[in-house]
Amino acid sequence: MDGLVRAAVADRPLEEVAQLITLLEQSPLYARAMVDALRAVGVNRSVDDVTRLVVLLTQPPRDAASADEAIHAAAETRPVEDVTRLMALLQQAPLEPHCGQEAVRAAATGRSVEELVELIGRLAEERKGAPPPQTTETAAPSDDVDDADQDRNPANLPGLVRRRPAGPPGWPARLTAVALLLCAVAHFPVHQDGASLRRYGLVLGLSGLCLLLGLLVAVRPAVPVLAGAVLVPAALAAAQLYASRFDSGRLSAALDLTLAPAWLAGLAAVCAALAALTALVVRLASHTPRRSAADRLLAE
Repeated sequence: MDGLVRAAVADRPLEEVAQLITLLEQSPLYARAMVDALRAVGVNRSVDDVTRLVVLLTQPPRDAASADEAIHAAAETRPVEDVTRLMALLQQAPLEPHCGQEAVRAAATGRSVEELVELIGRLAEERKGAPPPQTTETAAPSDDVDDADQDRNPANLPGLVRRRPAGPPGWPARLTAVALLLCAVAHFPVHQDGASLRRYGLVLGLSGLCLLLGLLVAVRPAVPVLAGAVLVPAALAAAQLYASRFDSGRLSAALDLTLAPAWLAGLAAVCAALAALTALVVRLASHTPRRSAADRLLAE
């Protein structure tokens, strides 16, 4: 049975290993086989695989102690370099402090005094920012200083979650808000000049709508808000163009009430629409679906 368990977890994907361990722990009859499987992973798989499996086995609602045997086996039997790397990975992975504490306890109780001194020295070097010792499974040998700096960077270590940008840049939204405010000012009706109250109210409402969209974009540049910020000034620009080229009636008379001349108000509307379109494209391009910590680790 021991040979069967070791062969089963030796080369299988980590998802299948986690599923096997989950099924084994459902019955007391398989308790010994589950422990053997965890220890086989801790001894025979790479420390990166051990860390990924620990993340899979400790996801809620599972207990944080579900992978203790794998951590114990890895921390007790592996070389000091591997244990140093294992502790670093457990600390940087999205895990509860319990996992790192188990690695520390296993290393402290299962090793000789000389190995403990070497482990303490390596951990002290890492704390000071010195590069951790490289092993054949962690990095390829290189004499280039830039490659060494990249190896020390946690974002480049395999098995760790790479940091993603917090969100899209803020300058397109700010530029859009300013352009919409200018468009609202340019279309504000400062005089009535004999126009009906209905036409005056229409122009005033369009100016107020641009002002409202500018404030919303400044506060929360969501996709629906940015879409509205594209459509409203684009409609104003189209109306200005139509009135100047083809219409000399009610629409042209209504647009003549604006604070700025017709050509300047139309130019402000075009600039606002282009700025809002740029912000919308940036927002959509930077939007990526969120994944769980386990999914991101497996993807790495």
